Amino acid sequence: MNAYDFTAETLDGTAAPLSDYAGKVLLIVNTASKCGFTPQYKGLEELQRKYADRGFAVVGFPCNQFGAQEPGDATEIANFCSLTYDVTFPMMKKIDVNGPSAHPLYAWLKKEKKGALGTEAIKWNFTKFLVDRSGAPTGRFAPTTEPKALESAIEALL
Repeated sequence: MNAYDFTAETLDGTAAPLSDYAGKVLLIVNTASKCGFTPQYKGLEELQRKYADRGFAVVGFPCNQFGAQEPGDATEIANFCSLTYDVTFPMMKKIDVNGPSAHPLYAWLKKEKKGALGTEAIKWNFTKFLVDRSGAPTGRFAPTTEPKALESAIEALL
């Protein structure tokens, strides 16, 4: 099993098989529009623009499980990302990342790359998973890790 075995939905409800990204390095991030870490959208977009032509993509998964910091519907999320941060990377439909209704991709990522102290649960918005070209998760990064700090890890996989 690898990350490309999963399917998500885009904000407009279109099926988005992650196999569309097969062979690319991915940074999968649970996002929120009203979080203290929300300015990381800027850094994520910078990574997207810097490395996209080398086979890299950021994939955002809005989530409202942490402090209700992503209350908007799909249209509001899309408008916020576009107008506030000029996001060009794909944004998926709002999902749960923890609990019984966690998206299957996140259930798998959490088992493959545990957090600090061996925990699986996502602690907050903007937890980041780096996935190599074969679809294997190679790193899990805390919300406090700025996107720019991931450049060397991304470059090593490109």
